[in-house]
Amino acid sequence: MHQFREYIETMAHVNEKDWQIFSSHLQKREFSKKSTLLSIGEIENSISFIEQGEVRLFIPKENPEKEITLGFCFTGEFISAYDSFLTQTPSPYQLEALSKTTLWSITYNELQEVYKTTQIGNTIGRFISEKLFLIKSKREQSLLNETPEQRYLNLFKDRPNLIKQIPLKYIASYIGVTPQALSRIRKRIS
Repeated sequence: MHQFREYIETMAHVNEKDWQIFSSHLQKREFSKKSTLLSIGEIENSISFIEQGEVRLFIPKENPEKEITLGFCFTGEFISAYDSFLTQTPSPYQLEALSKTTLWSITYNELQEVYKTTQIGNTIGRFISEKLFLIKSKREQSLLNETPEQRYLNLFKDRPNLIKQIPLKYIASYIGVTPQALSRIRKRIS
């Protein structure tokens, strides 16, 4: 939890009383590799800070080769099926731990309570929502404006350790190409 507080402190000072209220609502959750954090059709009830691990957001398909990877979140980032969280409606995608993953989570109702009872709550909530929105917006713009090769290169410029942590079939799906097309892209740029 110390890592989480340090991260929160990068955006705003949190007094001890507010931190005690906020942290009392956090729940530590641990997942093994390949565990499902949220299944398609479930309502997302929490926003989580990744203390350790990697998570993939994806649309499952009957044929696993056809799954659509929407994104990845890593240690030191927030994770949520945020649209489902905000609307409290079923999620159209799934969240999966790609490695052993430790999260600090707060539920929807507990977050509303933190907003009401602390000075820093709304700042934290705004910061989390801005971070999640910017990730989504950047992904959408990338899909609309860049070639698959540009998306691949930018992905590793932004997240250089990705190649070591994420299977290539997920990266291919994320940039919108087949694994074979990704192989050709990698061959061209090496």
